Amino acid sequence: MPNISGIDTHAHIFRPDLPMTADRRYAPGYDALVDTFIGNMRENGLSHGVLVQPSFLGTDNSFMLDALAHHPGVLRGTAVVDPAIGEAELDVLEHGGVVGVRLNLVGQPLADYTDAAWQAFFGRLARRHWSVEIQRGMTDLPAILPAIGQSGVAVIVDHFGLPSYAPEHAAQLQAFLNLLPDSNIWIKLSAPYRSQSDATQAADLLARLRAAYGHSDHFLWGSDWPHTRFEDKTSYAQQVDLFKAMVPDTAERQKILVDNPARIFHFDNC
Repeated sequence: MPNISGIDTHAHIFRPDLPMTADRRYAPGYDALVDTFIGNMRENGLSHGVLVQPSFLGTDNSFMLDALAHHPGVLRGTAVVDPAIGEAELDVLEHGGVVGVRLNLVGQPLADYTDAAWQAFFGRLARRHWSVEIQRGMTDLPAILPAIGQSGVAVIVDHFGLPSYAPEHAAQLQAFLNLLPDSNIWIKLSAPYRSQSDATQAADLLARLRAAYGHSDHFLWGSDWPHTRFEDKTSYAQQVDLFKAMVPDTAERQKILVDNPARIFHFDNC
């Protein structure tokens, strides 16, 4: 394994002049460039990172691929693709440093992920040892994750699972926790602000997630830089500090910042 001090598994890069999707929910008005991201990592003691294709850039992953090409030993990528993508195109992405695919399902109608076409797509990713990353509220995850996971692909859940703490959603939260033991589900401890979670709620949820798994081997951490739509509410350093407060144990930090992401994002074969 290369010399890794920490891996930030969730950051976006973009420029406002790039072509954006017609159905985007958000369009940035500023630059978020890879060199700035790497500078933030290094200022906070981290050495490696994973770029996640922003939804508003759609399936044109070229800006991210260019950044990966300039930092091949430092960065990996999670792309957005059409499920009908060909093997040759996946080969190009893989050669460029992509190790996963993201489905941002927030505000989107849910497909039947047990459908043969979806299962074939997920199976192709599993054979490459890629992951499928999901952004969707926790109340819907119990219906989504088993269907995707039956293909054998590793599933990464963004942003603590975007939990709801409303009493009427307690059953769905428990159903999500029940999925975790002995599963290939991974959870990013990132962006609690996206579910209006405060530091205490995030720490309490982490404790419940840890108890459900019975271990910390499937936790990841991400800054969610540049914190789109929350730029004035937080900073990179504040997200690092929040993580350190939630995970005071140094051995568990090592797992979450280094060992776990090195495995699933293939930093162990740099």
